[in-house]
Amino acid sequence: VLQSSNSLKASYEDWLLTYGLSVSPFHLRWQTALFNRQFYNWGRWKPRFLYLWFSIGMVFGIVAMFGSVILLGKTLLQTLTQMLTEAPKAQNDRMLQVVVSVLSPGLYLRRYKWVVLHENSPCSVVPGVNLPVSQLTYFFSAILISGVIHEVGHGVAAIREQVRFNGFGIFIFIVYPGAFVDLFTTHLQLISPVQQLRIFCAGVWHNFVLGVASFLVLFLLPAILFPFYYTGVGALVTEVTEDSPANGPRGLFVGDLITNLQDCPVYNVEDWNSCLGDISEKSQVGYCVSAATLQQLSFPARVYRRLDGTVECCSNNSLTDICFAYSNKLDSHLYACLPARKVIEASKVCRTNMDCHKDFVPSFCVTPSLENQTRLIRVKHPPHIDMLYVGHPMHLQYTVSLSSFVPRQNFLSIDLPVVIETFCKYLISLSGALAVINAVPCFALDGQWILNSFLEATLSSLIVEKQNRELVGFLILLAGSALLAANVALGLWMVTAR
Repeated sequence: VLQSSNSLKASYEDWLLTYGLSVSPFHLRWQTALFNRQFYNWGRWKPRFLYLWFSIGMVFGIVAMFGSVILLGKTLLQTLTQMLTEAPKAQNDRMLQVVVSVLSPGLYLRRYKWVVLHENSPCSVVPGVNLPVSQLTYFFSAILISGVIHEVGHGVAAIREQVRFNGFGIFIFIVYPGAFVDLFTTHLQLISPVQQLRIFCAGVWHNFVLGVASFLVLFLLPAILFPFYYTGVGALVTEVTEDSPANGPRGLFVGDLITNLQDCPVYNVEDWNSCLGDISEKSQVGYCVSAATLQQLSFPARVYRRLDGTVECCSNNSLTDICFAYSNKLDSHLYACLPARKVIEASKVCRTNMDCHKDFVPSFCVTPSLENQTRLIRVKHPPHIDMLYVGHPMHLQYTVSLSSFVPRQNFLSIDLPVVIETFCKYLISLSGALAVINAVPCFALDGQWILNSFLEATLSSLIVEKQNRELVGFLILLAGSALLAANVALGLWMVTAR
C-alpha cells in the first residue's frame, strides 16, 4: 500500500511538472514557455525605441520610488491624525489609505538558478464586505490585466538587455489572480546596474502607462461612443434596486431619463451626484403656494413635535400628505397638512415669501417640515409624472444606478458604456496602486531591486566597500518596509472599524 501511494504521488508530481503547475496551500501557479517566442519578438522590435522607452521607465521608476515614500509618509500622518481626532475627515480625503488597504502586491526574487519577478497578491479585499459582489468581475479582471502588463514590461525589458527569458506564468493566491516572468539569475547579475534598473523599473512604468491609457479612454469615451450614444441630455437610469425608495409605480424605471432634481438641472451623472450633494448640505427648499390654494387644500390637524425637535402635523398613516411650515406677517410658525403632489406640481421653488411675490397675488413659501437630514425632492424624468422622494438624499444616490450615455437606437445596450466606464476606473485605480506600492523600497517588492541597483549605480565611487552599500540599502529597505506595513495595518483598521 505504501509503495502504491508513493507511486501515485510521484505520478501526480510528474503530471504537475509536465504541465508547469505548482500547487501549495492557498496558492496555485502555472508556468509555460508557450509565449516565449512572442516575448522575444517584442523584445527585439525596434531596439532604439525600446531603449528610449525603458530609459524613460527607469527615470520614472526612480522618481516613483522616492515619491512613494513621501506619499506613504504623508498618508500615515494623515491616518494617525484622523485616529486621534473625534471627527475624522471624509473617506475620499484618505489619499492612499484605501489603495494600501486594498492592495499589498508582493514580489520575490529567488536566489538560486532562476529568478521570478513580481507576484501580485492583494490581501485585504473581502468580497461582499468592502467590495460589492457585483464588482468582483471588474476587480479580478483589472488585477489580472494589471499584473500581466506589469510582467510583460519586466520580460520585454529583460530580453532587450540580453537576459535569458525562461517563461511566463499566472497564479491564484487564495482567490486573487496575478502573473510573473521567469528570468535567468546569472544573466541578471552580469549586466550593469543601469541595465538592471531598466528591467526592474519596467513593471512600475507599464502600470503607470496602463493607468494613463485607461484614463484617456475614460476621458474620450463620449467621443469614442458618439456614433452610437449621445450625452449631455440627462442621466439615464440603468438600475433601481429592489429596496430603493425610488422603486414603485410612481418611482423610477430602467430607461428613464432624469433631467432635474428640484431646480437643479441634470445633464449627466456628475450633475446628479452634485445636485444630490447640494440638496443634502443645504436646507430644504420651499414651494410657492397662493393664499387661496393654501386655504383650500389645508385641513385642521394636530401639531406635535418629534423627538428630534421638528414638527409634524399630519397623520402618520397618510401616504400622500406632508406637513408644511410657513409664515405670515403676524405669525412665523404656522403649519398645514397638505397633499404633497398638488402643492409641488407646477409650483415655483422658493426660500422666503419674497420669492413668491408675483402679479400681486398673495402667496406663501411653504416648506416641508421633515425630520433632520430628510428631504423632499422632486425628480423630473419626462414624459413621466414627477417622482416625489422623501428621505435622505444619499439613499437615493446609492440605490439608483445611472449612465450619462443615451443610446441612439433602441437595440443598443444601455449597460455597455457603464461597463466600459467602470472597468476603466478599476484599471486606473488598481494599475496605479500597483505602480505606487511596487515602487516603495520595501523587501519583496520591485522597490527592493530598484533601490539596490540604484545604490550600485550611484554610490560605487562614494562607498567603495560593497558590504557598506548593502548595509545602507538594508537600512533603507527596513524603514520602507515598516512604513508600508504601518500604512497597510492602519488602512485595514480604518476600512474594517469604520
